[in-house]
Amino acid sequence: MTDRDTLRIAAVADIHAKKTSQGAFQSLFTKASQSADVLLICGDLTDYGTPEEARVLAKEITTGLRIPSIAVLGNHDFESGNATELVKILTDAGVVMLDGDSHEINGVGFAGVKGFAGGFGRRALGAWGEEIIKKFVHETIEEALKLEQALARLRTPQKIAVLHYSPIQATVEGEPPEIIAFLGSSRLEEPLDRYRVTAVFHGHAHRGSPEGRTKGNAPVYNVAMPLLMATFPDQPAFRIIEVPAGTAAMAS
Repeated sequence: MTDRDTLRIAAVADIHAKKTSQGAFQSLFTKASQSADVLLICGDLTDYGTPEEARVLAKEITTGLRIPSIAVLGNHDFESGNATELVKILTDAGVVMLDGDSHEINGVGFAGVKGFAGGFGRRALGAWGEEIIKKFVHETIEEALKLEQALARLRTPQKIAVLHYSPIQATVEGEPPEIIAFLGSSRLEEPLDRYRVTAVFHGHAHRGSPEGRTKGNAPVYNVAMPLLMATFPDQPAFRIIEVPAGTAAMAS
């Protein structure tokens, strides 16, 4: 933990660790440790959601990362039906895994959920018609409620949201129009503005846009690794922002 009056946050998503990824993330984690005070990994930590992939990533983290890490799962992490085991493996490696939970580092609060799809604004999918459509929309609403509850528990001046799916359309622009609705939901935006978050990080949209803002003007960063590598080819594959540190405690 830093003694500085600011907290430097590095963030990346969609690293897609494979069983053959031994050594693949050492440079990334070393550079993050040198540049930041905490690393956020915003989903799709693994490629197929297998425990073997998670163990490879856990070893990369324990050998290469020297700062605290916070993560949420992404859709790929659910592919093999082993999400609970993935969380345990990564938690045992020291990663703080968030799923409707809050965490505090040096007076800065973090709230995290995976999020879900459904579209944006007036074109968002509504809970009407077939039961399967209603269940789809209900999943998005549940994720938004979990995010709201996590933010409500924070009493820190600075609040950082960690997501996988996007809360706004601006950061998924650049993807094929046919899949925009499956990359996030504006239902996730409402709690972010209600609790006046400082910044939002997400992934999932590999060919989206790197930055946008909520209706309440909170900055949103798409930190999908493929996007960062294409947009900032001369920089390490993570984004860094710096926020004021504080001493406020998280509510129980």
